[in-house]
Amino acid sequence: AGFILFVLNSLKMSSLESLSYPIGRFQPPAEVTEDHLGTWIKSIQTFPERLEKAIGWLTTSQLNTPYRPGGWTVRQLVHHIADSHMNAYIRLKLGLTEEEPAIKPYDQDAWVALPDSQLSVEISLRLIMALHRRWVEALNIVDNWERKVYHPEQQTTLTLAELTGQYAWHCEHHLAHIIGLIEREGW
Repeated sequence: AGFILFVLNSLKMSSLESLSYPIGRFQPPAEVTEDHLGTWIKSIQTFPERLEKAIGWLTTSQLNTPYRPGGWTVRQLVHHIADSHMNAYIRLKLGLTEEEPAIKPYDQDAWVALPDSQLSVEISLRLIMALHRRWVEALNIVDNWERKVYHPEQQTTLTLAELTGQYAWHCEHHLAHIIGLIEREGW
C-alpha cells in the first residue's frame, strides 16, 4: 500500500508539474546566439495576436475557469501577463539606460488578487498589444545584450539577453496554460 501511495503521489506531482509548467521551466542556453534572440523577439512580437486568438472567443464562464487546480483563472492570467510584461518592459528600459540597475520585484499573487484582475480581459489584451509593440521596438535597438540588471529578490544579475529569453518563455508558458485548458475541457 505504501508503494502504491508513493506512485500515486508521484503521478499527482508530475501531473501538477506538467500543468504548472506545460513547456517546462525556463532553461537558458549556455550561450545566447543571434538565432535565440531572433526567436525570442519574434515570440514577444507575435504573442498578443496569438493570445487574442486563444481567448477572444471564450465565454465569461470559461474565462473564470482556473487553468489548473489551485491556479489562476484565465481572466486573472491575462491580467497577470499585462502586469508582468509591463514590469519586463520597464526592466529592459532600466537596463538600457542605467548601469546594472536593481529591478523592482513584486508579489504577483498579491497583484492578481487586486480587483482590477476581475475586469474585462479586453482591457489587458489591448494593453498587451500596445506594450508589446513598444517592447519589440526597444528590443530592436539593443546594441549590447550583455548589459545587466540586478534582481535583488533572486540575488542574481541577468543580461538583457537572458531577460528577453525569460519573457519570451513567459509568453509561451502562459499561452500553453490557456491552450492546454481549452484542449482538456474540449472547448
